[in-house]
Amino acid sequence: MTKTAFPRKLLAALWPSTLASQLVILLLAAILVAQALSIWIFQDERRIALVAAARDNLLSRSVSLAELIEITPPDLQNRILEASSTRFAVFWLGDTPLAPAPGVSRLEQRLQGYMARELGPDQAVHINIHADEKRGPRRREADDADERSWRDVPKRERPHNLHKIMNKPEDLSISISMTDGRWLNVATSYRPPAGAFLPLLVQLVLTALLTTLIIGIAVRRVTRPLKDLSVSAEKFGRGEEQQPLTPSGPREVRALTSAFNDMQDRLTRFVKDRTRMLAAISHDLRTPITSLRLRAEFIEDDENRDKMIETLEEMAAMTEATLRFARDEAQAETAENADLGALLEALAGDQQDLGHECTVESDERIVLPCRPVALKRAFRNLIENGIRYGEAVSVRAAVDAGEAVVRIRDKGPGIPEDRLKDVFEPFVRLEESRSEETGGIGLGLAITRSIIHAHGGRIALGNRPDGGLEAEVRLPL
Repeated sequence: MTKTAFPRKLLAALWPSTLASQLVILLLAAILVAQALSIWIFQDERRIALVAAARDNLLSRSVSLAELIEITPPDLQNRILEASSTRFAVFWLGDTPLAPAPGVSRLEQRLQGYMARELGPDQAVHINIHADEKRGPRRREADDADERSWRDVPKRERPHNLHKIMNKPEDLSISISMTDGRWLNVATSYRPPAGAFLPLLVQLVLTALLTTLIIGIAVRRVTRPLKDLSVSAEKFGRGEEQQPLTPSGPREVRALTSAFNDMQDRLTRFVKDRTRMLAAISHDLRTPITSLRLRAEFIEDDENRDKMIETLEEMAAMTEATLRFARDEAQAETAENADLGALLEALAGDQQDLGHECTVESDERIVLPCRPVALKRAFRNLIENGIRYGEAVSVRAAVDAGEAVVRIRDKGPGIPEDRLKDVFEPFVRLEESRSEETGGIGLGLAITRSIIHAHGGRIALGNRPDGGLEAEVRLPL
């Protein structure tokens, strides 16, 4: 086995066979892939948007506070700054700027330009962005020795509420020069926490469960009438009488069910009409055949009389056989579960009682849904043909690939290869004597094939290499 063949066989073994299971698995896979791609693509979009909104709001607040502090008495300035501080941003006045130099990156310069326009040319604005949520850590051109963070703020300049963000990653530092020489410092660490995996997992599980439930109900509505249709078609193929199915499910499935009901009704009427016609013809032939036989008795030429009587007797036998076949078909035997081994044993026992050699072998008990009387007639014809032409018959029953397989072998001369299929045609006889005792009338195998096909099975004849003929019958379990 190749390396690529093993995964394929494993996948084929694990892949469900029902339509409902396949649809559920495919849709769940599509949902999981779509959700994974969405999370991968958009996982940072919300956090980036929140950070951007917070920064824009922080810049506006910083401008407003700088203007407010300029006109506020010194004893109220700290109280205003403390009231404006949050757990993400702290405002305070210090002698040294928190951001030691203006930022040199494009974003830092853009933000500084915005605040400079709002404040006026007399106030210097330093903005240092220490990490950008979208682009990751940024390297600034400022000298490392000049960089400072709020952790480097002298203790004497630290406001008492700076501890709110001291243990959080630094995000943005703003320093605005005031007219009295001090600096309005803004320290922020506005970074939303990383997205948790558990909520996403719960969301996926809930989506999968609801999808499975909804799809299961929808698919069941489609597959249930299809399953009923399959069962009914299988039973109809076995020759069982079936009541019309009630159309249900989507419009397409209802149309399919209605079409099956119409087909079943037409086929049933066709078979019944054909059987009645065959029975009527055979019955009507009885009277003229009997009349001709009586008239033949008065023929003085012994040779011609004997030949005519022989021919008429053959016609009468054919008529009676046809009538028996038509009566059997018209009886509409009810299907039931039968023990195939016991049925074959009974047929073999009948032949043994007549002094014929007939044996039956079966590896296991085989229970077969069938019409027992009709099936028994089919196997009786095969066994009797084997005994007539081959003297001894052996029968073997087994199960193969979900089918019951019956092989009937004899020790006769076999059949020419070009005539193996011809013997199933009605009134075809390979024995040229035209004697009913040795050649029959040619209906046995035709009736047998009709019965086997009515059970949804197959029959084939073949010559054995060591001599004799083998009839193989396969019937669905």
